[in-house]
Amino acid sequence: MSKQSSDTDVAFIQALAELLNANDLTELSVKREYAEDDSLEVRVVKQANIVTTQIAAAPVAVAAAPTAAAAAAAPAAIEDPAQHPGAVTSPMVGTAYLAPEPGAATFVSVGQAVTEGQTLMIIEAMKTMNHIPAPRAGTVKRILIADGTPVEYGAPLMIVE
Repeated sequence: MSKQSSDTDVAFIQALAELLNANDLTELSVKREYAEDDSLEVRVVKQANIVTTQIAAAPVAVAAAPTAAAAAAAPAAIEDPAQHPGAVTSPMVGTAYLAPEPGAATFVSVGQAVTEGQTLMIIEAMKTMNHIPAPRAGTVKRILIADGTPVEYGAPLMIVE
């Protein structure tokens, strides 16, 4: 990819982040096809009033930092989902997956009732798939991560009330 093309893509991503904020959206996903084996896939997600961007360019994945305009637009008081009494936090560092395999249905969805011990997601750590069980029975109120997201120990994953 040329420098000019890269600059154009960065401007495109910044415009998407501004569009997300201006229209009070929480998620925006766009795929640009340049050639048969060259594309740009951008997903901009706003979680807890912070805008993050992920870029996947065929065939390699690249991640971009939030834009300065998006960071400046975030309010000073940000709700911390980790402090929520129904927060399900990560017991380890790894990659979180919401489905048992690519293309399969997710383990749970927002609004779904779950029982104590039911698998909510899996976290891959050192090539081992670790099932994350529901700590209590309740209803899934929020899913705080996207499929394939790297997570740290103690990071909030879901809200189950």
